[in-house]
Amino acid sequence: MRSHRCGELTESHLDQEVDLCGWTHRRRDHGGVIFIDLRDREGLVQVVFDPDYADAFKLAESVRSEYVLKVHGKVRRRPQGTENPNLGTGKVEVLATELEILNKAETPPFPLESEVEVSEETRLRYRYIDLRRPAMQQKLRMRRDITRSLRGFMDANGFWEIETPFLTKATPEGARDYLVPSRTHQNHFFALPQSPQLYKQLLMVSGLDRYYQVVRCFRDEDLRADRQPEFTQLDIETSFMDQDAITDLMEEMIRALFKEVLDVELPNPFPRMTYAEAMRDYGSDKPDLRVPFKLVDVADLLTTCEFKVFAGAAKDPEGRVAALRLPKGAELSRKELDDLAAFVAIYGAKGLAYIKVTDRAAGIEGLQSPIVKFLPPEAVLAILDRVGAETGDVVFFGADKAKVVSEAMGALRLKLGHERGFAEGDWKPLWVVDFPMFEWDDKDGRWFAMHHPFTAPKCGVEELKADPGKALSKGYDMVLNGTEIGGGSVRIHRQDMQDVVFKLLGIEDEEAQQKFGFLLTALKYGAPPHGGIAFGLDRLVMLMSGANSIREVMAFPKTQSAWCPMIDAPAPVTDMQLRELGIKLRKPPEAKAVEAN
Repeated sequence: MRSHRCGELTESHLDQEVDLCGWTHRRRDHGGVIFIDLRDREGLVQVVFDPDYADAFKLAESVRSEYVLKVHGKVRRRPQGTENPNLGTGKVEVLATELEILNKAETPPFPLESEVEVSEETRLRYRYIDLRRPAMQQKLRMRRDITRSLRGFMDANGFWEIETPFLTKATPEGARDYLVPSRTHQNHFFALPQSPQLYKQLLMVSGLDRYYQVVRCFRDEDLRADRQPEFTQLDIETSFMDQDAITDLMEEMIRALFKEVLDVELPNPFPRMTYAEAMRDYGSDKPDLRVPFKLVDVADLLTTCEFKVFAGAAKDPEGRVAALRLPKGAELSRKELDDLAAFVAIYGAKGLAYIKVTDRAAGIEGLQSPIVKFLPPEAVLAILDRVGAETGDVVFFGADKAKVVSEAMGALRLKLGHERGFAEGDWKPLWVVDFPMFEWDDKDGRWFAMHHPFTAPKCGVEELKADPGKALSKGYDMVLNGTEIGGGSVRIHRQDMQDVVFKLLGIEDEEAQQKFGFLLTALKYGAPPHGGIAFGLDRLVMLMSGANSIREVMAFPKTQSAWCPMIDAPAPVTDMQLRELGIKLRKPPEAKAVEAN
């Protein structure tokens, strides 16, 4: 039907006859001449309808926004002074000799190029309209480019793309599974995979050596800007490579990706930071290194002060007192300081103490703060020296349990750094390594895996059993601008170690056999040392395209409540379908109340 795409036409096509198909982006009637901007996936081109071609001109008078057209005409140079430098086709236009309306269109529910704010629900309800917008198509084009680059790197480095099942088995750890009832095995359920973790390990046991897959995964969890119930990841596993070899290769892949798609040179090598260093200096295991501020521990200077909030946290083995210096922060108003206190309260902080440095040379007399009178002068001056405070700065303090202080002060660090213009550079990648193997949960009274139960520890079996709380894992996360884009680990490849880890997690032999017996059996048959990583493709595209949410880089995402307004899913099913599955629905409380009355 067409010889060229609209956005492809340039001066190289002058005087050629072309057939174009696309949507009416804009129609302008200049009294005797009609201009239509015809749009397709590749861009816009201006089509001119002249009364000399009466049939085409008459039909063009009836065209409206988003009509689907086929145009036959000749490419010519735009008249001098009418070129559009913002368009790839801006130096040419098409003089139409024939026009066919392939389909009419109702007025769209929202204008495609308007600056008027449109609700996200409306955009998702009419997603097929929303995706016509050039900005959305550009994001999906970048997603295509990113996926193609990643696949090319994997193929060039000896990885095989292998598909793994979507219908699998429920897992006991991590987020909730989406369950799928089985008709042929009633009272039994499949689960949609949260990741292909176990299958890719089994592929390594199979001797396939290097595997990758661009795969859909599913998690039934609460949503945020960077979470969806179904998402895509680049899943990778390899044999006979240690942690350094894996991270070096993945780093090379991401550098190649940024160079190919964005023409950006990322650092070589990426910085490497331990989990303990990240939490100490940045209050986060995914630090944004664009913000140069660091948290500074000052508990050792405050154990004897009269201020109980500081002294109590300083003496508590699980407590922390951290300071954060904001250059030129003394100009903050009382209202701004109160707003910051309300902000850190979101993260559990009970308050936000501060010291304004109005004159560093004047010592204690050059400070403004409601807490200075409760602190030993030598401690205050030592704190100022430790954080490098200067005249005009403000120093903020967090004092509480270490987890609360790290989260609250880490969030404050990011807020102040970005909002007050201290962020440096466009791209700051790093590796975070040496994660703890386990986290202790006081509520449940047991250990939980920091990553997942198949991550190998850096120590041996006996050392792990003796002190699991001090064990570090062979886990690693790639972080970019404060967002984790990839996480992985060297896996456990020996059954004795896997048995110990399961027991430390409270998974006894019977449960382990029931849920993971196939893996434990496989480990008996010569499982090689192996490890891997998974990259969140949606997050990566979000960052590289500058989008604010992964919903902006997915063709058909769900809302924050995991609902699709376009097709109205999830939706009820028929009684017959439920009977075939052996499922009876529980009546909602309001229905029971009506029956009772």
